[in-house]
Amino acid sequence: MTKYNLALKQILIEECLSARSVHEVALKHDLSPSLLRRWVKGYEQHGAAGLIAKYSHYDAQFKLKVLQCIEQDGLSAQQACVQFDIRGPSSIRQWKRLYDKGGVEALHPRRTREFSMPRKPSKQSSTSPPTPTDSELTPKQMLEELEYLRAENAYPKKARCLDPSGPSNCAGKKTQAIQGLRRGHRLALLLRAAGLARSTFYYQSKVLVADKHAALKERINSLYHGNKGRYGYRRITAALGHNGEVVNHKKVQRLMQLMDLKSLVKVKKYRSYRGSEGVVASDLLKRKFKAEAPNQKWATDVTEFKVKGQKLFLSPVMDLYNGEILAYQINRRPEFKMVSTMLEQAFERLNPGDTPILHSDQGWQYQQPTYRHMLAGKNIEQSMSRKGNCLDNAAMESFFGTLKSEFFYLESFESVEQLASGLEDYIAYYNQERISLRLNGLSPVEFRTQALAA
Repeated sequence: MTKYNLALKQILIEECLSARSVHEVALKHDLSPSLLRRWVKGYEQHGAAGLIAKYSHYDAQFKLKVLQCIEQDGLSAQQACVQFDIRGPSSIRQWKRLYDKGGVEALHPRRTREFSMPRKPSKQSSTSPPTPTDSELTPKQMLEELEYLRAENAYPKKARCLDPSGPSNCAGKKTQAIQGLRRGHRLALLLRAAGLARSTFYYQSKVLVADKHAALKERINSLYHGNKGRYGYRRITAALGHNGEVVNHKKVQRLMQLMDLKSLVKVKKYRSYRGSEGVVASDLLKRKFKAEAPNQKWATDVTEFKVKGQKLFLSPVMDLYNGEILAYQINRRPEFKMVSTMLEQAFERLNPGDTPILHSDQGWQYQQPTYRHMLAGKNIEQSMSRKGNCLDNAAMESFFGTLKSEFFYLESFESVEQLASGLEDYIAYYNQERISLRLNGLSPVEFRTQALAA
């Protein structure tokens, strides 16, 4: 079935002949102008018969006549198609190339030509020479046969070793097996034993070299997107090592650059605020944020979020031993009840005999008498940063910076309720899944559990 039937061709030709240019009609119907022009010329010279597609084979004499006419009359291939009612100019150009190369003999139809090379005898051919017996083999033939048998014996063992569970008949697996045996066997013998063409072997070798890190790239991509773009190459390297895979961080960095994977975390900036003075406690931490055991040093603070003109406040307590968020409260207003409820939840994490230091800034919530009495009731020492010096509470500020960089700035929220739900999910992720290089590539909960089990 042709693309353009006879009726459509006649309609287009009539439109061209009714005082309209071929180019305009071709543009209107999204056709090739040269094709439409050939239809018009063929119709003018041969009528409707000139529009019927020709699929017949021309003999050598007809082809030669066409070529001679083109040479003598100076016709183009397009004009010759119209005059001799030939399907297309590409056929004439092909005839010209064949004639220049092989003369009139090359113009004969392919099925009548004699093949330049003899056909390979079929496997069932009765004229094939019989296989010589062992006694008829020469010493050289016996050595060659022995060499092949050794390669044939080694190949399936190597293929099973590479992939014991999977099939070994695909070209990629065959190529891998052959590459592993090339030091001890000739390539021709290995290809014969595997039943693999030489061209296929070299093609698969290029594919394997070009994509030798495909599996590692897939694991890196999975870790990157599994953590929503929060991990850079250092944390990706640590996560791979945590899974038992030792990879150089430079290789991970290079592959992430090739895959265009970059950490989406923004640069954290410290912001200080000079609050009003009041009853404050001494700075007991002195910026010594490292703790030797759980429930020795705690830190707390309040941070603010804005969504659609509305505010949301988060008040957490962090254990400086492993950076774990022990308790937190989320509220629409920065009320003291938010801080007191958070404290009551944190007290439940204390073991008998624990007397941690609880460090905060000089916020008004932490200067309340009720707050100080709650701490004193649990033998918790109160510590405060110096006025307007956020670096004295850098551990807590760092957590807020990480929270906003890895979660708040990367997401879009329609309401504070949606933000509150997301905060709960992120804090659970931060405690249980997010690895820290400071904690030897473990999450806070994993680090605490491992330390207690030791």
